[in-house]
Amino acid sequence: MKLATIRTTEGTKAVRVEGDTFVDLGVDSVSTLLASEDWEARAAADGPTLSAADADFAPVTPEPKKIICVGLNYRTHIKEMGRDLPEYPTLFAKYPEALIGANDDIILPPEDDQYDWEAELAIVIGKKVRRAKGAEAEAAIAGYSTLNDVTMRGWQYRSKMWLQGKTWANTTPMGPYLVTKDEVGGGRPALKIEDALNGETKQSDTTGDLVFDPITLVEYISTILTLEPGDVIATGTTGGVGHARKPSQYMKAGDVLVTEIEGLGRCENRCVAEVVE
Repeated sequence: MKLATIRTTEGTKAVRVEGDTFVDLGVDSVSTLLASEDWEARAAADGPTLSAADADFAPVTPEPKKIICVGLNYRTHIKEMGRDLPEYPTLFAKYPEALIGANDDIILPPEDDQYDWEAELAIVIGKKVRRAKGAEAEAAIAGYSTLNDVTMRGWQYRSKMWLQGKTWANTTPMGPYLVTKDEVGGGRPALKIEDALNGETKQSDTTGDLVFDPITLVEYISTILTLEPGDVIATGTTGGVGHARKPSQYMKAGDVLVTEIEGLGRCENRCVAEVVE
C-alpha cells in the first residue's frame, strides 16, 4: 500500500493512494493511523474518495515522537568524507519542526550559508518495540519514505556533535508517501536513491550500499529506547554531498532540490531565504 497525509480545507487527512484517487481513511494523519493496532486493516478499508490532482502533501508522518538519524551509513559517503567504516551506527536526533512536505519550500536560515543536500531512505515504525531482534524488528517496520536531511554545515561542524546543524526548522522534506515494506523488498530493500539540484544529479546510489540496513537499525535503536508507531529513522546519505566536493558546493535561495527513491516517490522543494525581522 501507498499512504500519505494531505492538507485539505478541513484539515489534514490520512489517505490511501489508488492511482489518481485518494481514499480517505477517516483519521487526520498517517501517524494517527499507525497508532491503531489494526492499522493495516484500516488502511485497506473503503472510504470516501478524493482527487489526487494538485494534492498538498504534509510530511507523511507529521509530529513523530522521535526522529532518529544515522550518520556515515553508506560506504560511498564514508569514503568521500575520509573516514573508516564504523563498527556501530552513528546516531543523532532531529525534531518534528524540521519536517516539511514533499513540495514545501526549504527555508534557508541567515545564520549559515553552507546548505547541503543529503538524500535518505526513511524507515517509518508501525509497531511498538523494545529490544527487537530479527523477525520482530522487521515486523516493526510499517514502510519507507523519501527524505532529505538538509544540513547547515557551518553549524554542524562548530563542534563534534552534529545536532545543531541538522534540525533547523522547515528544512527536511519527507514524503510524499509511506510505501509498505511488502511492496519494496521487506526489511532490506535495494532501491535506487538520488537527488538533483536545478536538474543536475548530485547523488545516485542504491540503498543496498547501506552499512547498517533497516532491520539492523531497528534492532540497535530499539535496544536504547522504545520505538513507537509513527517514529522515523533516517538511515543516512550516500556519496555526492556538496560539502565533500572540491571545491565545496552548497544550495542557495532559488535552487530547486529534487529527491527521489525508486518506488517511494519524489520530493521537489524550492530553497527560499528566511526573512528575519
